[in-house]
Amino acid sequence: MKPIGIGILLIVLAGCATNYNSPVNAQAATPASCKASSDQEIAVLFDRWNNSLQTGDPHKVVANYAERSVLLPTVSNQPRLTPIEKEDYFHHFLENRPFGKIDMRTIFLGCNSAVDAGLYTFTFGKTGETVKARYTYTYAWDGSQWLITSHHSSAMPEKK
Repeated sequence: MKPIGIGILLIVLAGCATNYNSPVNAQAATPASCKASSDQEIAVLFDRWNNSLQTGDPHKVVANYAERSVLLPTVSNQPRLTPIEKEDYFHHFLENRPFGKIDMRTIFLGCNSAVDAGLYTFTFGKTGETVKARYTYTYAWDGSQWLITSHHSSAMPEKK
């Protein structure tokens, strides 16, 4: 019985000696790395989005949004959750040839996330009309690019 007891003890000790610093276990214990970012890098994301508006192609605009994202647009009461719903909104919005300009912004940086919030003005090339609005964009780093996870825009309540 003694050899069986020693065998069991060796198996138990071998299990205790497992290297918990192996790459698999070390990776699981290490928090996800955060992408280094800057206010300037996030500010340029609005330019990317605005430039996609200038193409007149709703599909190119929607490419700025994460698959799971929400658009709460300025000129629609319907939240847009799917790429198809967003493309539908931008199809109509782009008919007026919008061009956005940031009037004031604040940027907050997080771990693989960022928020750009402030005021912007849209000028519509088709009509010459301008609309001042508040905005919030939240972004997530997907491992290769920043994508919009939520976009809220609302016309300024007080006309000046």
